[in-house]
Parts: sequence; structure tokens; C-alpha cells
Amino acid sequence: MKPMFYQFAGASMWRRVGRLAAVVAIGGAGLAACGGAGPLPPALADPALREQQRQAFVDAMKPARAGRPVVAIVALNEGTEVTDFLLPHALLQRAGVADVQPVAVQRGRVQLTPALAVDLPQSLADFDRAHPRGADIVIVPAMVQDDHPAVSAWLKRQAGQGARILGICSGARVVGQAGLLDGRRFAGHWFDRSTLLRRHAGAVHVPHQRYLADRGVATTTGITASLPAMLALVEALGGRERASALAAEIGVPDWAPEHDSAPFGLTLPRAASYLAAKAAFWRHQRQLVDVRDGADDIALALAADAWSRTGHVQVNAVAEGAGRVRLASGLALQVGGADAGLPRIVLAPGLKPAAQLDRTLCEIDSRFGAARRQWVMQEMEYAGPLACG
Repeated sequence: MKPMFYQFAGASMWRRVGRLAAVVAIGGAGLAACGGAGPLPPALADPALREQQRQAFVDAMKPARAGRPVVAIVALNEGTEVTDFLLPHALLQRAGVADVQPVAVQRGRVQLTPALAVDLPQSLADFDRAHPRGADIVIVPAMVQDDHPAVSAWLKRQAGQGARILGICSGARVVGQAGLLDGRRFAGHWFDRSTLLRRHAGAVHVPHQRYLADRGVATTTGITASLPAMLALVEALGGRERASALAAEIGVPDWAPEHDSAPFGLTLPRAASYLAAKAAFWRHQRQLVDVRDGADDIALALAADAWSRTGHVQVNAVAEGAGRVRLASGLALQVGGADAGLPRIVLAPGLKPAAQLDRTLCEIDSRFGAARRQWVMQEMEYAGPLACG
């Protein structure tokens, strides 16, 4: 199962509303238990511990084999989280420190969620034929089905061949269903905490740490953790200097693992706000983002993800002439034909890619209000920085 805001994606509108209404009806105490096994104490600032945790992750993610590392980023065709997938691929391609291989259960269309779709030319079987020794690192995004048999078997096999496995956000559920979280420490999205503890004997949730690794299996907190986690991975593969240069290029001041988990959780007001947005389905509208060859994957993913999570907007990528465009990373993005009559999401060309998220959140605040923006930040497990003028 996915977190609440994923698991409703394939159901009818009324069934989705009905399920969440039932959750809201149980009250605040029940929501806290559902969303993460109770409140957490605030994080304590400890620079020495932060550096120790960062270095432990970097050391743990160094490949065991010599030579240029092979990094596979796996996708489920029927639904893979857009930021979890596009950001790791884009950052690692920019870094140039590995042979980056996007791979799906079947070659062809991969529907990303909650928006966008890409074409991948390589299946799991194709990858296995091309890389019989397996990957050095496998990155696992959140998927709408966390126990897909082919994905679970492939991950178990890759881990058995010595690959480091890295679950991004609710990708921890996918990693766990492959039998790789039992007895291990993990991070994971705040909504998954109680589920992962229940499913996996001896597993231990570690709060206040954006990413961590335990005996070859790494996990991160929510969606936006993909940026700092990938920079830490770049450091493991290419050194501190390369990671620092890439961080400056995309606009990330720091990739330390420090993260205050305490503010994130499903409270009664947040659930009620989500219910109100989903119930008002007549206000949902298509919003287009114009994409051309060379468009930045990172800015596109962050904007499309955030707008889609408002509950009011369906984001579609368009271009002159329907078909495909090549993103900056080389991925083929599926696009529809442009329609001058629909509103646009504008990606600011002068911004560094990571800054697109704050810009988008401020636009959401201006259009739908602070409560809606705060809900999106909860889903993406993002605390800021945020300065809306």
C-alpha cells in the first residue's frame, strides 16, 4: 500500500472522498497513529553528529567493485513518483560520476505520479542481459504498487549480487517488500513509519535524519530528500568537490542529513483540508506546462509535483506538436499538443532548478491559500526555506 495521498490515485473520486472522510471521522488521536506511530520530539542541533552521519552514508554507498559504477533507477510502468524518479536521474547525469541506467519492468511508457510520463527503452530483462554482474547501486522511487512481484524479485537479486539499494521516500516500502528492511534502521516518508515498523521484524525507524544507510540498504525521508541524498551519493561516487560544485549549480546550499521530523504528521486539520480539496472535484482543472527539448528535469518535476498535490490541478506537459521531447538528462518525456485556451505553469528560466519549488509553493499560496500550500509541503516533507514576497 502507498501513503494515503498515493493509495487513492486509482480509485473513483467518490470512493476516495469516502475513505478519507472515514479517516477524518476517527479523530485526531487515530490520525496520529495512522500517520506515523505518534509525535516525535524536536531535533537537536549537533554539527558534529551531522557530519558523522553524512560521512557514514558516503562511506556506506561507495561501490564495492572497481571501475565506473553502474547506477540503475528502477520504475514501475503503471505509476512511479515523478520527483523520486526524475531528480535522481537528472542529478546523476549532471554529475557524470556513473553510468546511469533508467529501467522499467517493461520497456516503453512509464506513467509518473502525480503527473507526467516518460518513455524508457530498457526493461529489467534488458538490464540483466547488458549487466550480468548487476548494478553497483539501485535507486528505488515510490511506486503505486509497492509489492510488484517482478520489482521485488529483481531488487532481491540485485542486492544478492552486491548492489547498494537506495529507497527514495516511499520507495522504502518497495525495498521492504523485497525483504530488505527486516532488522535494519530506516528513514522513509513520515506517513510510512508505522507501516514499515509493523511489516518488518526488527526494523528501527530513525527520526531527524534525511538519509541513512544500514548494511547496504539506504532510505530517505520524504520526496524532497532526493536532492540532498543524491548529492551525498555524488560525493560517495565522485568526491566532495564534485558534489559541492553540483550543489552550487542546482541551488542547494547544503546536503547534510540533518532533518527535523517533528513538524510532519497527519493531524485532523490537515486531513480535513485534504478532504475538502478532494471533495471539490468540480474545481479541478487542467494546467499545462510548455516543454521543449533540453528542459530541466529538476525544475519541471518539482513544479509538476507540487501543483498536482494541491488537489485542484491536473498538470499536463505540452509542446508544439504532440509526441516526445528530450529533457536535459536525455529522458524522453511524453507531451500532448499545445492548447492556447488553458492556463500555464511557467518555469522561471533565471532560477536555479532547486529554487523552482519555493517559487511554485509561493504561487500555490497566492492562488489557493496558506493551508493548501502547507499541505503540499507536508506531502513533500519539505520545511523550506520559503520566502514569499
